[in-house]
Amino acid sequence: MGFSSVLIANRGEIAVRIIRACREEGLRSVAVCSEADKTAPHVLLADETVLLGPAQSSESYLVIEKLLGAARSTGAEAIHPGYGFLSESSAFARAVDDAGLAFVGPPVSAMEAMGDKPTARARMHAAGVPVISGSEPVASSEEALAAAGEIGFPVLLKAVAGGGGKGMHLARGAREVGPALKRARGEAATAFGDDRVYLEKFLEDPRHIEVQVLSDASRSVHLWERECSVQRRHQKLIEEAPAATIHPEVRTAMGEVAVRAAEAVGYRGAGTIEFLAEGCESSSGRFYFLEMNTRIQVEHTVTEMITGVDLVREQLRIARGLPLLGGQEPPRPRGHAVECRISAEDPANGFLPSTGVVTAVEIPTGPGVRWDGGIRRGTEVGLHYDPLLGKLIVHGEDRPAALARMLRALEELRIEGVATTAPFHLAVLREPDFRANQISIRYLEMHPDLVDPGRAALEEAALAAAGLLELDRRPGGGVATRGRRSDPTGSTDSRDPCGAASSTGSRRLSPWVMAGHQ
Repeated sequence: MGFSSVLIANRGEIAVRIIRACREEGLRSVAVCSEADKTAPHVLLADETVLLGPAQSSESYLVIEKLLGAARSTGAEAIHPGYGFLSESSAFARAVDDAGLAFVGPPVSAMEAMGDKPTARARMHAAGVPVISGSEPVASSEEALAAAGEIGFPVLLKAVAGGGGKGMHLARGAREVGPALKRARGEAATAFGDDRVYLEKFLEDPRHIEVQVLSDASRSVHLWERECSVQRRHQKLIEEAPAATIHPEVRTAMGEVAVRAAEAVGYRGAGTIEFLAEGCESSSGRFYFLEMNTRIQVEHTVTEMITGVDLVREQLRIARGLPLLGGQEPPRPRGHAVECRISAEDPANGFLPSTGVVTAVEIPTGPGVRWDGGIRRGTEVGLHYDPLLGKLIVHGEDRPAALARMLRALEELRIEGVATTAPFHLAVLREPDFRANQISIRYLEMHPDLVDPGRAALEEAALAAAGLLELDRRPGGGVATRGRRSDPTGSTDSRDPCGAASSTGSRRLSPWVMAGHQ
C-alpha cells in the first residue's frame, strides 16, 4: 500500500536513522517520546512529535493503543517499529494491520513462524535448512533430562520467545539441567511473559555469522554476511562485514540457504538469518540455523557500508509496494566495514550502566567514518532504556585498513558526562588474536582481561611482585640478562617496539593496559 507519512514507534539512534530515511524518501515523519525523551535528538528531527507518557517503557513505548492513537491523531499512514520494543511483536503488527495502517516490516504470519523458536526450527528443517539438534518445549526437569540425553551434553536451555541472550543457560551435565531450567524459565517469564523453554545442542567454539536478506512480493535476495562473534553474555559488541575468513564456497551456500529460509515463511522486507558456523575457513565448513530476526538489525550499518544499499529506505520502499533494489540485482561487497556499539556502560566496573548528563560530544569524521547516534550535549542518560548511545562505523579497502581507521576514530571520539564502552573497544582492536581474526563466540571468555580490567591489573601487579621477589633471591641481586635484549646503558626490555612482550620474555601486557587503562 502507498503512504506518505510514517510514525516511528521507537527512540534513540534507530529513530533518528529512520527519520533521515523518511526525509530522503520524501515522507513525513512522526516521532513519539516519553517524558524523559522530550528533548531527545529524534524528537527535534521529526516533522511532528506525540508525547506518549511517563519514562517507563511499559507506560509509553510499549503501549500499543497509545502508538495507534498517535498515528490516528497525526494522520500517519504507516508505522516503522525500528528494533527492540515492539519490533518483533506479532500482536503489534496485527494491531497495525487491523487499524488499516501499513506495518514497515514482515507479514504477521512470517513473524509468528520465526518468533516461536521450536516452530522456526521445524519450518527450517522442512525447508532443507541445516538446524542444530534440539527439542520441543519442556515442562519439567524430568522432560529436560530426557531431552538432554537424546541430544547429548552440553546443551543450552533457551526461552521459546527469547532474544538478546535472555532466558539462555548452559548445562554441561545432568546435575546442571534442573537449576538451568529454573533460571531460564524465570528469566523468560520476566523478559517475554512466556516461560516456555526448549533445549538445543551447545557448540563449543563456533562463530556467529548472519546473512542480511531483503524480500518483496516477487523475490528474495541476500546482501552477504556479517561477522558477529565478539559478544558478551550473548550480546553483540563488535560487528564486521563481510566475514573475513569465510571460504567462498561456504559464503555462497550460506547466502543461498538464507534466501531459502526467507522464502519458506513468505518473508517481506529486511530480515536477518543467523547461523552458528564451524570450520568455515575451508570448503568443508558447517553452519547451522540459529534464528531469524524479523526486523532491521542494530548492525545493519556494516552491510550498508560494503554494498551502498540503504536498508531502511529499502524497508520503506518494499512496504509501499515498490520492488526491492529498484529491480536490480544485489551489488557485490566492496571493502570491509566494522561497527563498535558505544554504550553508557563502565567497562572498568563490570560494565555497570552509567547515568548522568552528557556534557560534551565530539564525533570523529574523515574518509570512511560514520556515526549513527541518539545523543547530543545535554542528553540525560538514565536507567529506563537500553544504554546504547550510538554506533561508530568505518569502512576501508580491507580488514587491516578498516581496523586502523576504527582505532583512529575511537581515539577521536569524545563523550563526557557518562562512562562509555569506547575504552573497551580500543582494547579489543589492539588485541593480537582479534587483529588476526582468531575469534569465536568464546573470544571474550578466552580473553577475560578485556572484560575485567581490575583482574588484569591485579595479575600484572602480582607478576611484577613475583619478579622482584625472584631478583631479591638471586645471589648478589641484579637483573639476569640471558635471553633478553640489552642496550648500551645496561637496561633490558623483553617487549617488542609496540609494547607487547616477546614470546621469550615476561607475560604480554593485557590490551586493556596497553590502551592506557591500568
